[in-house]
Amino acid sequence: MTARRWTRAILCSAWSAAAAALLACVAVVRADVLDGVLAVRSAYISVGGGVFELHARVQYPVNDEIRTALHDGSVLLADLDVSVARERRFWFDAEVVSITLRRELSFHTVSDRYVVRDVRSGIQRSFPTLEEALAALGAIDGVPILVEPQLSNEARYRVSVRAGIRRGHLPDALRRIMFWSDDWHRASEWYAWSLPR
Repeated sequence: MTARRWTRAILCSAWSAAAAALLACVAVVRADVLDGVLAVRSAYISVGGGVFELHARVQYPVNDEIRTALHDGSVLLADLDVSVARERRFWFDAEVVSITLRRELSFHTVSDRYVVRDVRSGIQRSFPTLEEALAALGAIDGVPILVEPQLSNEARYRVSVRAGIRRGHLPDALRRIMFWSDDWHRASEWYAWSLPR
């Protein structure tokens, strides 16, 4: 083997090893950042004045990787998918309502606090710890999802709720490094029950 071929073989091996190590690191980061429990712990509907309001508690993963990502300028998006469907015996259920409640979690460096913001209303609150912020992120209280005229007295309905978390905005430096990992996302199992009438 000539010196040129030997050098080329070494460089190819080095590049292959570096690429494999980088992909392994990305896989570990993607797996670890969202590692932990993601589940809808409880959910129910209250009815008042013909308006059906959702109450739910979601547990989101909490770990040092999430804390570091937020401190580095990343934003986490938390989605709560809500579906109300009319049950049918011999066919697929008919969807009546399908909505997504979206909130975002970020870290404000100047105030040294975690910020939870409702994307639709723009209302935001800040918290001193990540644990408190995640608890607030997972607390859904009195969100109207349906009104009485949308329902039929003869039909039965099923409510399903699923939580999801994904990476939102990235700072420019991290965007250049992680441009290939746009599918960074986790979702819980569906939590379903019959709609009270």
